[in-house]
Amino acid sequence: MAFSGIANLTVTKYSEDKLTTKEKSKIRKPMVEKMRRDRINLCINKLQKLLEQDFHVLQPDSKPEKADILELAVQFLKKQICHFSIDNKAERSNHPEFNFGYSNCLHEAQSFLSTHCFQEQTQVHFLNYIQHLGSHQHSIPTRTMAFSQHQKNSDLLFTGSETFWRPW
Repeated sequence: MAFSGIANLTVTKYSEDKLTTKEKSKIRKPMVEKMRRDRINLCINKLQKLLEQDFHVLQPDSKPEKADILELAVQFLKKQICHFSIDNKAERSNHPEFNFGYSNCLHEAQSFLSTHCFQEQTQVHFLNYIQHLGSHQHSIPTRTMAFSQHQKNSDLLFTGSETFWRPW
């Protein structure tokens, strides 16, 4: 707290207008540094409270140092990221809702392509690409692929139009 006494003395000795930029930064530097240290300590204390149970398991009788707190937090985050990426991939491929949503998305994309005058080669390329992406995560239900074949072979009527549109 010695810096605040110096700052007050300096400010009272010189008016604000007479201080140069260098003098102002000399006065501010200790205050800014203290605020920065306070923020760091506050965050470390919050981490300590969040990871308190882990500390008691590792070091039941000793008070953890700041470095210990940070190391444990980093280890915890690494484990979380690893588990999240593994669990997320497994969850997506095993959930029926994901498979159903993926199937519906493919169906909607195929419907859009077939109703908007895209070339058949573009449609086939797109559907093969989507199927290739899906095969890495899960298999696309056969109903969707069967529907896309049926849709390709059928004639589509544009709304409000007398002409038929055929994708081939």
